[in-house]
Parts: sequence; structure tokens; C-alpha cells
Amino acid sequence: MDTMTINKILAGILISLLLVKGSAMLAEGRFHVEAPETPAYAVALPEAETADAAAPEEQGPSLAMLLADASVDKGQRAFAKCAACHSYDKGGANKIGPNLYAVVGASIAHVDGFSYSDALQNHEGDWTYERLDAWLLDPKSTIPGNKMAFAGVRKETERADLIAFLRMQADNPEPLPSPEAASAQDVPAEEPAQE
Repeated sequence: MDTMTINKILAGILISLLLVKGSAMLAEGRFHVEAPETPAYAVALPEAETADAAAPEEQGPSLAMLLADASVDKGQRAFAKCAACHSYDKGGANKIGPNLYAVVGASIAHVDGFSYSDALQNHEGDWTYERLDAWLLDPKSTIPGNKMAFAGVRKETERADLIAFLRMQADNPEPLPSPEAASAQDVPAEEPAQE
């Protein structure tokens, strides 16, 4: 290509850009519309509800009731999310996370030879059903500072299935909490009738 052809192409592009920009400026100047100071009509919006005025959330079934209905088979399928980092076989090796054999009812940071975070090493207590449920929902907020990189399991039935599966991975599985006792705790005591 010679320089004359290149100059013609560049001139064509430049003129096109000037025409587009110039047309936009002319249209804005000719048809410019000012926004009115007050709207032509007012739209009444409902007041936002405050947290105090909001209706209380319905509580779902208790963890004991969920565990009573939990499926070990579904829990084993749900464990597929965990299998990349954990094993559950008796005497199984630690992976990125510790072996989870007999974890239900065991003390926190109980697996010998696994390098737990300081947060877990310094956290006292056992892996109760309630603590496991909270951990599986959101590990980062249950015990802040731990190293587990897992977003959590949102569905409560899936967590119950997973806990039921982990419960069975033990020589002597922990007894399930009684659904009757849990439902009795949820029901407020009735006041005696006044005559």
C-alpha cells in the first residue's frame, strides 16, 4: 500500500468520527431537555419495615427431628463434597483435612498427626451434633481462624444426612438425640388458666 492510500483511509476514519461526535453535539444542543424541579406526580412508596416490625421467622424442624429422618445413603452421596479433603475409613490417612472416622462425639482437633490450625487446637469441646451442624453450615464463623476452605452446606436436610453418615462411621455410633425431648424444649410451657 502506498502512502496516499493510507492517508485516504485515515482521513475517512477521522471524518467519520467527527461526523458522529458533531451530530451528537448538535442533537444535544437542539433537543436538550431540562429535568423539572418537582416531579409531575408523586409516587407513594411503602415505608421499609424495620427489623423489630418484621414477623418472626418460622423455625424449621429441630436438628433431632432432622437426624431421625436423615438418610445415611444420601449422606454418603453428600460426602462426595468432602472426599477431596477428608477420608472416613477406620485408620484411614489424613488428606488436606483430617480423617473423619468416629468424629461424632469426639473432641475437637482429636486426630493425632494432623496439623490443625491454632483456632481448632485452642477450641475446647466435642463434635456434638449441634456443633457439627453449625460447622457444616459455616465453618469460618463457627470457629473463626480455622484453615478449612469450604463454603458450607446450606440445606439443613443435607447437613442432617451428612451427620447421620458420619455418625455411622464409628465402632460405637453416638446415640441420636431424642426428637421428643427436642420438640418438648421448643414448645413454650403453658401458663395455668385463671378462673
